[in-house]
Amino acid sequence: MAAAGVGLAPTLLSSCNDDDDNTPPFTPEGNPGFFEGVASFDPAQDRVVLWSRYTPATNETGTPTIILDVATDADFEIVVASETVEVDAGSDNTIYVDVSNLSSNTRYYYRFRNEMTATASVIGETKTLPAAGEASQINLAVMSCANFQAGLFNVYGAVAQSEADVVVHLGDYIYEYPAGGYGSSELTTQLGREHEPTGEIIELDDYRARYRQYRRDPQLQEAHRLKPFICVWDDHEIANDAYTDGAENHQDDEGSFEVRKSNAIQAWAEYLPARVSDNAKIYRSFDMGGIVNLLMLDTRIIGRNKQLSYADYFTLSGLDSEAFLADWMDSDRTILGAEQLSWLTGQLAGSGATWQVLGSQVLMGKVYIPVELLLITAEITASGVTPELYANYNTLVTQLVTIKSRMLQNDPSLTAEEIAKVETVLPYNLDAWDGYPAEREIVYAAAAGKKLISVAGDTHNAWHLDLTDAQGNKVGAEFATSSVSSPGFEGIFGTDPAIIDPFEQSLQLLIKDLQYLNASDRGYVMASFTPSEANSEWRFVSTLATENTSTTTDHTVSES
Repeated sequence: MAAAGVGLAPTLLSSCNDDDDNTPPFTPEGNPGFFEGVASFDPAQDRVVLWSRYTPATNETGTPTIILDVATDADFEIVVASETVEVDAGSDNTIYVDVSNLSSNTRYYYRFRNEMTATASVIGETKTLPAAGEASQINLAVMSCANFQAGLFNVYGAVAQSEADVVVHLGDYIYEYPAGGYGSSELTTQLGREHEPTGEIIELDDYRARYRQYRRDPQLQEAHRLKPFICVWDDHEIANDAYTDGAENHQDDEGSFEVRKSNAIQAWAEYLPARVSDNAKIYRSFDMGGIVNLLMLDTRIIGRNKQLSYADYFTLSGLDSEAFLADWMDSDRTILGAEQLSWLTGQLAGSGATWQVLGSQVLMGKVYIPVELLLITAEITASGVTPELYANYNTLVTQLVTIKSRMLQNDPSLTAEEIAKVETVLPYNLDAWDGYPAEREIVYAAAAGKKLISVAGDTHNAWHLDLTDAQGNKVGAEFATSSVSSPGFEGIFGTDPAIIDPFEQSLQLLIKDLQYLNASDRGYVMASFTPSEANSEWRFVSTLATENTSTTTDHTVSES
């Protein structure tokens, strides 16, 4: 971190143009300023990371000096810290300072300014975490998957206006695709939201430019200005479906994946700084008033083995289930890596907080669906919804739902073949925890006796799932958020309620652990924790086409 660990203390402010200074006044040229706004990250009980980025004047020589002011009031009459920091050109002119010696459960105001060019940032707000006994409720806004090309960031605007104490961002903060790539629609051109740079981002300067584009979005800026963020990356900060040493969206002609990954991690750390000693290891924990122990994980690249693919197990006679099951249940397969898994199990064992909350990029709950439905869904995902495929899909779903309904009614006329059609299931998404079931059981065992909640993103759809172990025992719950803007299942099935509603209802009936699914709306989760309850509201905006931050709540749940 540039300037990381600087402990700020009150100082007397000085001007570059004091009366006894004979230096001629400086007239800036060009357009200097703090155009990417301000942000705060990784709040703790006594510290918080404050961020901005400064664009120097074209005639500004040397290293620009910035003053950071921190106060307990918006008018900066009670300044608790004011100190100079240097802009690091090697970090794309970003500024991030870990401000320490703060009071717990306290709101602070901050600004960055350059006296030479007479420029100043907007005033940011942040809040330190409460110590034990200082709060009766913790409100976390959980969000992920913001594709600039897919529409306006109304969800960020809604979160900025919400009661959230902290924003938990679970990744896909940017997308690596080129202009006109994934997420593009008729809205992209209408709103002027084509990706910059125009090509797929691979080099360090490309990643930086993409972050700058996203960070100039006014609604994203406002969310950062008003709320502290705790972030982890998912795959699109690097490349689609990334794992430790590769990605689906990285080809041999694009150079070394390790170099690309290093570029992506450096840019991520510059724009979304985390309080870590190694920028490649972003798993870390946050104690929130003794109520929540938030454990932010890296289920994407630090230790993840390459995802399994059903395509590798198909033969002329169909799916080689024996080979697939052997690989799928392999106890050596890991999504966390040995070091992170050891850290996580230790954290779970040692925490006395009421709620153990896992911030996981990908779904932890089981989304096991009937094999026949899995196969036709995969075909639709690959080829799109043709009339013939949709008719076949509809016929199959009707059959399965009818059988499941009869099972729930204990219909004695059910045949073994009919029951097998419903109960022969496989995981829908091998890119999620479902692809690493042995390691998931280790985590569940480590959390035994604890109150466990998973918050997740990645899918662009909203889910409420029971977390169950291999024996079917409930060990916790999952509150999984929809996306900020990236399309969900409606990108496959469309938005017609006559189609999407039965799709949601049928999956809720057929997937054992699924309690709720919203497959077509964009929004976030408001997860609230008290010593006795964990509550979740799934909130959605109505449009991405025009600026509108009003939300509706589609589902609520309380876990105790």
